[in-house]
Amino acid sequence: MLVYRITHKKYSRKLFAPGLAGRWNGSGRKVIYCAESIALAFLENMVRRQGVGFNEDFKIMILEIPRLAAVASAKAGGLKIQIINPDELPAGWRKFTDYSICQRVGNAWYDEGIYSLLKVPSAVLPESFNYVINSTHPAFNKIELVQVSDFIPDERIEALLKNHSTARTAFP
Repeated sequence: MLVYRITHKKYSRKLFAPGLAGRWNGSGRKVIYCAESIALAFLENMVRRQGVGFNEDFKIMILEIPRLAAVASAKAGGLKIQIINPDELPAGWRKFTDYSICQRVGNAWYDEGIYSLLKVPSAVLPESFNYVINSTHPAFNKIELVQVSDFIPDERIEALLKNHSTARTAFP
């Protein structure tokens, strides 16, 4: 299975997990966020950047994840994955001002150390999924960076982001 990540070019040549807090992990938990498509990775980045440009400094990382096993008993050489469906989450999980609901779920997954991946609904587009990779899991070395390519979206999208960002700061 292929998953996609958009990142600054200085972090695009190897799999890097800084341990910063995110929607599905608390600080100190070294995870890598990826999306099921380039389009979803872009949407996730758009909302996070809020007006900061997408210039030639950004790259698309394509990662290959070996065959996945969704149950703990599967031992077929693939990676084990825990799947979280949107209907399993309490109200408010999509709030961008409070990640505590999702962090509890992600921190429990990470701390248990059973599954190397966590498949989660996107807060931006809940019908689509992101993948959180535990970079400290013993099976992490099975994940391969297979390609890095340029990421330069249509300049009209960047203009929309900048206009939105300017409008937000003009009205506190």
